[in-house]
Amino acid sequence: MIKSIGSYFFPDLCSELVAGANVQPVTGDEVLDWESTSDDPQFSLGGVSLSGGWYMLELQLVHAAPSADARLYFDFGEGFSEEDSVFLPVKCNRVTKRLVYLPKRAKSIRFDPMESKGGFGVKHFRLVKLLTAFAMDRLIQRLVNMHDAFRDVSKTEAKRRVKLEAKSVGKPFLALALKYYNQTFERRRQTVDYQHWIDNQEASLFANARKAACGEEDWSPLVSVVVPTYNAKVRFLEECIDSVLAQSYQNWELCIADDCSTNPEVKECLSRYVEKDSRIKVAFREVNGHISSASNSALELVSGEFVALLDHDDVLSEEALSCVVGVLQENRNLKLIYSDEDKIDESGMRFEPHFKPDWNPDLLLSQNYICHLTVLARELVADVGGFRVGFEGSQDHDLLLRCVPHLDVSTVARIPLVLYHWRAMSGSTALEAQSKSYTSEAGVNAIQSYLDLNRIGGKVEFGKVPNTYRIRREIPEEEPLVSLLVPTRDGVDILKPCVNAILERTSYENFELLILDNQTTCAATLEYLADVVKDPRVSVHRWNHPFNYSAINNYGAELANGSIIGLINNDIEPINNDWLTEMVSQVVRPEIGCVGAKLYYPDDSIQHAGVILGIGGVAGHSHKYFNRHDFGYFSRLHLVQGLSAVTAACLLVRKPVFDAVNGLDEENLSVSFNDVDFCLKVREAGYQNLWTPYAELYHHESVSRGADDTIAKRQRAAAEARFMRDKWGHTLDQDPAYSPNLTLVHEDFSLA
Repeated sequence: MIKSIGSYFFPDLCSELVAGANVQPVTGDEVLDWESTSDDPQFSLGGVSLSGGWYMLELQLVHAAPSADARLYFDFGEGFSEEDSVFLPVKCNRVTKRLVYLPKRAKSIRFDPMESKGGFGVKHFRLVKLLTAFAMDRLIQRLVNMHDAFRDVSKTEAKRRVKLEAKSVGKPFLALALKYYNQTFERRRQTVDYQHWIDNQEASLFANARKAACGEEDWSPLVSVVVPTYNAKVRFLEECIDSVLAQSYQNWELCIADDCSTNPEVKECLSRYVEKDSRIKVAFREVNGHISSASNSALELVSGEFVALLDHDDVLSEEALSCVVGVLQENRNLKLIYSDEDKIDESGMRFEPHFKPDWNPDLLLSQNYICHLTVLARELVADVGGFRVGFEGSQDHDLLLRCVPHLDVSTVARIPLVLYHWRAMSGSTALEAQSKSYTSEAGVNAIQSYLDLNRIGGKVEFGKVPNTYRIRREIPEEEPLVSLLVPTRDGVDILKPCVNAILERTSYENFELLILDNQTTCAATLEYLADVVKDPRVSVHRWNHPFNYSAINNYGAELANGSIIGLINNDIEPINNDWLTEMVSQVVRPEIGCVGAKLYYPDDSIQHAGVILGIGGVAGHSHKYFNRHDFGYFSRLHLVQGLSAVTAACLLVRKPVFDAVNGLDEENLSVSFNDVDFCLKVREAGYQNLWTPYAELYHHESVSRGADDTIAKRQRAAAEARFMRDKWGHTLDQDPAYSPNLTLVHEDFSLA
């Protein structure tokens, strides 16, 4: 019997799934009850047909990977095709939705849940019939939130632009609107994506850089490229030198120091190049002294104003030095310039791009994120004493750290272009960080030396990932009082575990917990509040007004006795006992503003690892839904780092800083984005906001106020988003802790 969906919806289509090609049932597993045997598993929907019109597809899958790519095919009488399908990237165990438009009745439906082998489960799957007006409103809203072409415009303006373009190209409005809507869901595998990015975007980025540099040729500084070498593979050494010879910017010199190579072919190769170009200088060391000594020998050959560091088997982009000089011409006070980079294998294939943030001293103390390409003012290199013997393996990191006290945001520039290709070979750090364990040991020593030289109390440890580091910072002998503010209403089943966990699992002793009661009427909750104040650390304060997150916390801040304020949701549960110790050790630093924590959903997926501006139109959570143990983008899930904003679900800030920026905006941002706005105000006041992965807590998100699932709540959320766009504008699209080459659509650090 054919089942039709017309003016109603199937509450659950899971029961209609009929296994097709490359799918087989699994017995004994209540979660992963299906097995994909290839990269093309297929289901049919047991005779279900759909009338034409608009639908909302709702899908929830469980699978091993953090995400999967699902696709729904419709047969309108001519069989299944990619053209008549819709694509939906889904996060593991999360309900994902998208609009579906059918121009006419679909006779049959095929569902491909993923594009890989492995176990999976379909927990929720339904199609809801929609009114056209509602569907179009949702479509245009997504364009405004998620499509680069429609950012910073109203829904009315976005719709007008689509209509004008449709008319100019002779295409139906609906077809063009759907095209843009579908683009907001596009996701590609990283390797394919990067090659696509190289082929389609890199050339235009370099062209824009050249255009920006035009007319600024009154100053052409000499750039000295420094290369230490020892028994390099001649083929790769030649490619390295040839990449310098191929530079579009000509005012350079290449300063090479051979560290007494035992392979005579290396010396022969270098001698040939010296004869070939007078800009190439080579020092042949008579004693092998390792990379720091060799690098210093190369520095002795330098006569340029700026020093570029290049390893003997790596390759520069043809535009590398031109781009460097371009930014120098814009700001002659620069002392450090660095760029994005990628890796290159032995066959020349480029992969694993690293698109870096702007100047981020805390991230530099967690890993050498600057790495390649690094260009330094020669005078600065001389002032700090060049490379230090004894720090081999992290000699570049050590050099940068000794430069840090001489640098600030006005003297550092990041170039968001891939100017450096790091050779990845078996046994190299580029390919296998763990293959050179001495580099991590040298890194610990370099960072500890930095702390000691600058009289910063702290002990450096190995991080959770090779070549990453943790600093256990000291806190004042007289521990500052921390006032933890916990707004709540009813819901003792949520509040009690939160409060009890804080009281029982917090090793930092000097804190007070202020429960801000927002019109609780539940007898059980009131009974708990009356009982919990027996603990001298706890007090309860009544806020008898409609829910306003900002106003409640501002009220609590006025009552706080501590010099540090902690904004804490009532659905937070600490995991590690030293969570507050870690956050206090960071927030007491005079340069730091807000400090955020690492928050998990109850299923151990990431809820918050910092906030990235611009995602979804205003801001999104970094690495949302990643597994608790995932490394994240270049290990950033395990690194202390500066960020533009962090969530107020668990946020510490010094009370004078809170007061200086007038707290949270209770007039315009009563529920959403008040924490992002607050963090940006703190940043504008001259402080650096920071996120630490070493304060770990569970977060049962939005339990107290509920989700934005009513018309009134959605209207309020939309108004608050508009306020943020109006107030902060392009600031939201230029997050210095992110890269313009990364997406503002998804929260996974994928390519733009």
